[in-house]
Amino acid sequence: MKQIVIPAISTYKRFEKFLASDFELGVFLEVHISQLKNITRLAERYRKKLIFHVDLIEGLKNDERGTEFLCQEYKPYGLISTKASVIQKAKQKGVLSIQRVFLLDSQALEQSYKLIEFSKPDYIEVLPGVMPWMIEEIKEQTKTPILAGGLIRKSREVKQAISAGATAVTTSNTKLWDIFEKEKNLFKTG
Repeated sequence: MKQIVIPAISTYKRFEKFLASDFELGVFLEVHISQLKNITRLAERYRKKLIFHVDLIEGLKNDERGTEFLCQEYKPYGLISTKASVIQKAKQKGVLSIQRVFLLDSQALEQSYKLIEFSKPDYIEVLPGVMPWMIEEIKEQTKTPILAGGLIRKSREVKQAISAGATAVTTSNTKLWDIFEKEKNLFKTG
């Protein structure tokens, strides 16, 4: 996959914009479980890969059984969650696992390190992603690829996150989608 920006999708209108874009990978945030079948069908038709944020799927419990259901029924490319049990089940099912962590304070950071050590995700999504020094520290401490998300509003902030060691930036800011889709500012993620 080669993307510096990964569109974060929270509405059907933004999903349509994503489908019409050159981006291959997107993150679906808020969605109702009843919409998953149609969303995954459209993604397949347009040859898109979707990562679902398990914690934000209405009508589905964000636990091991909910994760197993998602993996079996919808075969997502990846799953994001704040819960270690979801991350471990995603990995068990062969689905890309992304542990979301919120950098609120030093105590939250230390708890995040323990969670990451336990869950061993494929990627860590760091929020907010506008702190390059924290991206560097977390990448060094965990030896895990980083996605930066949250509060990234400008092109230079995307570039700062990447320069600090983030593999990509997740954003719902469609202006940034447009900038980085047009620039074809690509890098290799694996």
